[in-house]
Amino acid sequence: MTHAQQQILTVLAWVPDGRVVSYGQLADLAGLPGRARLVGRTLRTQDTEQLPWHRVVAADGRLGLPQGSPGWLEQRQRLLAEGIFFKGNPLGGNRVAMAQYQWQPDLAAMLMLFEQ
Repeated sequence: MTHAQQQILTVLAWVPDGRVVSYGQLADLAGLPGRARLVGRTLRTQDTEQLPWHRVVAADGRLGLPQGSPGWLEQRQRLLAEGIFFKGNPLGGNRVAMAQYQWQPDLAAMLMLFEQ
């Protein structure tokens, strides 16, 4: 695993229940601006079973997996179980309301994260 991938997974581990981050936001928080695709590749290629991979969505709130696929259904179910609802009908919408659920860590939390 590269240092950049480790940074991504470290930040991902801190995303709290009931919150989401976009691929680009996760890259920015990991100190890797403009590397949203690296976040996607990292989530595909690394063992993230113990991490909250399901809390990473597209910038517009869409789930990053093909709609209706087993992974998409699992991600959607995990988010619903955490109280994250989707725009429109909570059971029928297909985008997370980013304004409501996007994680916005403060600077102190981010500094503590990287001091460890």
